[in-house]
Amino acid sequence: MIETIELETSIQRVKTYLQTVQDRWAAMLQSQESQTFLQDIWSYPQGGGGDTRVLMDGEVIEKAGVNMSHIYGLQLPPAATLKRPELAGASFQALGLSTVVHPFNPFVPTSHANIRFFIATLPNRQVVWWFGGGFDLTPYYGFVEDCSAWHLAAKQCCDTVDSRLYAKLKAWCDNYFFLKHRNEARGIGGIFFDDFNEHGFEACFNFFKNVFDTYMQAYYEILLKRKNIVFTTQHKNFQAYRRGRYVEFNLLYDRGTLFGIQSGGRTESILMSLPPNVTWRYDWHPEPGSPESSLYSDFLPFRDWV
Repeated sequence: MIETIELETSIQRVKTYLQTVQDRWAAMLQSQESQTFLQDIWSYPQGGGGDTRVLMDGEVIEKAGVNMSHIYGLQLPPAATLKRPELAGASFQALGLSTVVHPFNPFVPTSHANIRFFIATLPNRQVVWWFGGGFDLTPYYGFVEDCSAWHLAAKQCCDTVDSRLYAKLKAWCDNYFFLKHRNEARGIGGIFFDDFNEHGFEACFNFFKNVFDTYMQAYYEILLKRKNIVFTTQHKNFQAYRRGRYVEFNLLYDRGTLFGIQSGGRTESILMSLPPNVTWRYDWHPEPGSPESSLYSDFLPFRDWV
């Protein structure tokens, strides 16, 4: 949808929220560790830049990143115009916050969230804007109550806009975070949306904020609940094996990764999402009836959690 908005004011409001919530989420994660976040302020060649914060080698969090960026460019990269060919050649501004948490304990799932705001200016000076983002959960050893609570939080978030929205965004998430070459879901999903602007700027911005606020609360509760479960080397080995699926998805399919690389973004920040330790085993399959096999049979297939 093409619409006139108070562009500079709107951009600043989004940016202020992203900076505030980056501080808040980083502080929540930091409270679990004695280590501190490494902060890296960087500049984007065409304009703007970002704030990358990474926590590594903690007792609870093996690796986490909380990245905020605001960049400008003269032309949207192919990843952004693949489904919007009418925007080819448009200049752009992109603001976003992304986070990935890779826990140390394999009974704590990995989580990912991203929220973003795009503004494209066409040669005729018309402005196109949209919000995007979502959150998803990638367990190694699943707990039905955690998955149900995760999706209930997602549904309640969506219900603030439209009672039909959760079903749409859940299906979008399921289909997006799917490894086609494996015929396998990456995790148990959540919600995913893009090109979101049909409700007007204020309603979309409120939903945008609610998405990340919901993510923080829902994931933090799971982290606290599962972080002290006793685990074995076998559990860690399975975690490292399943992390390979995470890497495969991010490098082969993830639109955010492709956008960052194609737009000349900062490689270290773009690949922050990758886990610290990963293994691949040739043609490995879990033992039937094992806790590892239940991930494939009980959690990865698409299902209704609410």
